[in-house]
Amino acid sequence: MKPPNLARSQGRASSALVLTGVLLTTLLTACQTDSDTQALGTLERDRIRLTATANEVVREIHVKEGDRVALGDALMQLDDRTQQAQLDQAKAEFANAKAYLLQLKNGARQEELASYRARVVSAEAQLLQRQKDHVRAVALVAKKMLGQADLDRALADRDAAQAALEDAREQLLLLEHGTRFEEIQQAEAQWRAAESQVVVMEKQLSDLAVIATRDGVIDSLPWNLGERVSVGTALVVLLADDAPFVRVYIPETKRASVAVGDVVSVSVDGVEGAFEGVFKRIQSDPAFTPYYALTEEDRSRLMYLAEVQLSREAADLPSGLPAQVFLP
Repeated sequence: MKPPNLARSQGRASSALVLTGVLLTTLLTACQTDSDTQALGTLERDRIRLTATANEVVREIHVKEGDRVALGDALMQLDDRTQQAQLDQAKAEFANAKAYLLQLKNGARQEELASYRARVVSAEAQLLQRQKDHVRAVALVAKKMLGQADLDRALADRDAAQAALEDAREQLLLLEHGTRFEEIQQAEAQWRAAESQVVVMEKQLSDLAVIATRDGVIDSLPWNLGERVSVGTALVVLLADDAPFVRVYIPETKRASVAVGDVVSVSVDGVEGAFEGVFKRIQSDPAFTPYYALTEEDRSRLMYLAEVQLSREAADLPSGLPAQVFLP
């Protein structure tokens, strides 16, 4: 038979163990319940990266970090002298192509026709003279008063005059008949190509002036005045001036119970009350892959990235605050 004091001590120990077990079970159940009904995350906003389109030097910076800007506001200016020169060259080539096309469509002027007719008359006179010289040379050679070389020279001069006359007549015919349709089409194609090049150069020139593509707040200005930037590097980083969204991870056990468009309640650390949120995106792929290689226990730890858009009431909240999304 055990002493009374020992029996009482053992009874207290047993009661304490039971109470501890109950408390641990309660705490674990509460933690599990919280993890199943809440998704933790942070407030985020769309980040807009305005990148460089050319390797140029930063000439002007019109804003500073933290400034609120509106769509169309000038933010930064890159050196545009090279691009301006290329645009001027493209405009000159366009003007030349346009003038050439107009010339082909209008055809020859009367003054040009008169000039080419005069060339034909002159060529005919030259040919007549060379023919007479050739006949005279033949007669003198027959009388042995000229050598064969003189006759050959007279014959060559006559043939050259004949060719010159034919060329003058062909040039006159080209002017009288006008430009062929195919030549006009080719000139029009060159004109359109030159016009397109001007548009491209104007766009490239305008891109050197960095402007805000939407309302927002300047988050980052990585470059200083006078630095040369490379194509594709971020010149200005904007945070969209909209209500923030919460980026959270949905547990695998709750994935089937939520869908894009579902309305949920969201609480933000340090802010009283709750905000209304709507699931705007839920990633289809889990955070750990391949999912088919995981056991049932492992699958329960899979997470799906999601974004919950808050209402306009949360527009003034800063990005980065911790938030909790209450899952259905």
